Amino acid sequence: MTPLKSKRHEKILKLIEDNVIVTQDELQDLLLKLGFNVTQSTVSRDIKELRIIKAQDISGVYRYMTTVGKQLSVNDKSKEHFTDIFKKSVIDVRYALNNIVIKCYNGMASSACVAFDTLYSNEILGSLAGDDTIIVVTKSEADSKSLTAQLLNLIK
Repeated sequence: MTPLKSKRHEKILKLIEDNVIVTQDELQDLLLKLGFNVTQSTVSRDIKELRIIKAQDISGVYRYMTTVGKQLSVNDKSKEHFTDIFKKSVIDVRYALNNIVIKCYNGMASSACVAFDTLYSNEILGSLAGDDTIIVVTKSEADSKSLTAQLLNLIK
C-alpha cells in the first residue's frame, strides 16, 4: 500500500468516526476539501478495502460505519455484535442446490453480509450482497442445507 493510500484510508476511517456520512459523494467531498484528489471509483474501492458498511445508527440514520475489528477473527464480544446485526437484518433464509438466498430488510443486506462473512467465512466459498438479498455459494447442497438450518435457528 502506498503512503498516500494509507494516509487516505486513515483519514476515511477518522471522517466516518467523527461525521454522519450517508453517501459516497459526501465522503468524496470531504476528502477533496482535505486535499485528497479522489474520484468516486477510488472512494468506492476504499470503502470495500476498509470493510466499511452502511448501517442504521442508534438514531435510526443509515450511514457509513466501520466494522468491528479489521480482521475476521471473532472474539465473544464481536461474535455477539455480528450475530445481533444478522438477526435484526434478516427476514428469511432458503437454499437451492449449493446456493443460499438470505432475504433482508430493505437496505440491510450489506450489513448482514459483513456479519455473515465474519461469522461463517470458513463454511462458504463466497457471498454477494445487494440491497435486500444476499447470495451465498457453498461447496455442496448438503453444506447449503446444513448452513440454512443454522441460520434459520439463529434468526428465530
